[in-house]
Amino acid sequence: MTRIEEIMRMAPVIPVLVIEDAAHAVPIARALVAGGLPVLEVTLRTASALEVIREMKQVPGAIVGAGTVLNEHALDDALEAGSEFIVSPGLTDSLAKAAIAGKVPFLPGVATAADIMRGLDLGLDRFKFFPAEANGGIPALKAIAAPFGMARFCPTGGITQASAPDWLALEAVLCCGGSWLVGKGPPDVAAIEAAARAARALAG
Repeated sequence: MTRIEEIMRMAPVIPVLVIEDAAHAVPIARALVAGGLPVLEVTLRTASALEVIREMKQVPGAIVGAGTVLNEHALDDALEAGSEFIVSPGLTDSLAKAAIAGKVPFLPGVATAADIMRGLDLGLDRFKFFPAEANGGIPALKAIAAPFGMARFCPTGGITQASAPDWLALEAVLCCGGSWLVGKGPPDVAAIEAAARAARALAG
């Protein structure tokens, strides 16, 4: 099993986190880990994202990665901050080759059969299906995944606690990305932990 697959199999949901204030990082990470979701994707969409990764790395049990990694420069920044895995909204040869050369667990975004074929050519077979709902939802992923029995996916984008079980029931899906677990503003740690427990329970 590859390292990225190990990470994908650790919990049914990977929280996708957009955090504006690094002071919120540790309370959020503690609540998610306590709720049974150890794998945390911090998107590089805010000025504080790299500091958030550094802070979350201090939380016992947290496996912290960077999302919205768009190029090699962002990859280097994410790794310097301590990221243990990398997620990208798309798949480019330059980013993929840099991640592979650095032996970085890498989950690139795909939306089409051509994307998957390019990934396979590069030696990748674990992908983020993104944006999941906007790309046609479950019927689209089932159709796209059908010719690629070796590929497995983490659908992300528009998925909710209510819809996640249907995604997770697909043979090709190892986990889902979830942005519903943490709201904006100061963290309500009790609510975050409760949401994490509910998501963890989706594993059955």
